[in-house]
Amino acid sequence: MFGSKLHIIKYTVIFLTFFLTGLINSFSLHAQPNEVVAEKGEGIYRLLTRNGLPVSQYLEVFVELNKDRLGPGNSLYAGRKYKLPDKTAETPSKSTGTTRRFEIFGEKYADVEIIDEQLKGAVYHLVAGHGGPDPGAVGRYGEWQLCEDEYAYDVTLRLARNLIQHGATVYMITRDNNDGVRDDSYLKPDKDELCYPNLKIPLNQTRRLRQRTDAVNTLYQKHRGNFQRMVAIHVDSRSHGENIDVFFYHDKRSKTGKDAAHILKNTFQRKYDLHQPGRGYKGTVSDRNLYVVRNTYPVAIYIELGNINHRRDQQRFIIPSNRQALANWLFEGLMEDFKTNK
Repeated sequence: MFGSKLHIIKYTVIFLTFFLTGLINSFSLHAQPNEVVAEKGEGIYRLLTRNGLPVSQYLEVFVELNKDRLGPGNSLYAGRKYKLPDKTAETPSKSTGTTRRFEIFGEKYADVEIIDEQLKGAVYHLVAGHGGPDPGAVGRYGEWQLCEDEYAYDVTLRLARNLIQHGATVYMITRDNNDGVRDDSYLKPDKDELCYPNLKIPLNQTRRLRQRTDAVNTLYQKHRGNFQRMVAIHVDSRSHGENIDVFFYHDKRSKTGKDAAHILKNTFQRKYDLHQPGRGYKGTVSDRNLYVVRNTYPVAIYIELGNINHRRDQQRFIIPSNRQALANWLFEGLMEDFKTNK
């Protein structure tokens, strides 16, 4: 009887030892960051997507986790290991379980998961600069020709997708039905962009500006009573030696537009202070007598992303993860604007 009890105690101790050892090992395994090897030619955007992590949610977390492993312009080194964010810990909000399909984002990104409805009731009219017969500013990067309309459009698409994920109604005023979101550094130029809903863009500048202004104003009337913003996104052209930060214009008659522009500028200031402390940020807010800003009915914000001729500014455009970061920061500023002014 006594020996039997000793046997029970012995096996109980052995079981608990194995159980606790397994539990400790399990905790140890989960405590280690999940790592993945970057493939040749891969950027952050593609790496995150390949591993099932929405870029709009995880880009900044990834950069922070791997800031000592990244190359110039947050580029990746093929064959190097990178830490992946903890999906359960970093997801800011639960999905609504709804997925909507938008062909304009291209086959790879057409299915958009609706994360939440924080922007429900908000309407955004997004105008990517130039398009159709007008490429806008043109720069060069090695053998590549960089056209303003292609890069402004890609950032605008990414911003649209972010806004939709959080419940906003979004209209792409300048639209290209076959480009979609592109993960390439060199965005091949074309002239097939249209104006909402599917109008050929005229060569004459005044007619072109009037066309997109009319499109925005017609949609504004449709959504009268809603919170609405017109956001125009451009790339500037200056001398090769002039490095500029993202800056913002508004209509001088609109205090709300001025306030919204300052919210966006302050968002960029905070982001640079966080991710590149000591770098400084020299973006500005000012009023300017621009046709679309002056004549569209919604509160208007006009954004210049940088100098297409400056080598450092070009990194802001040609690296896909940087274009996504621009879209993410603009989204965060617009979210703050909505919560402040709705």
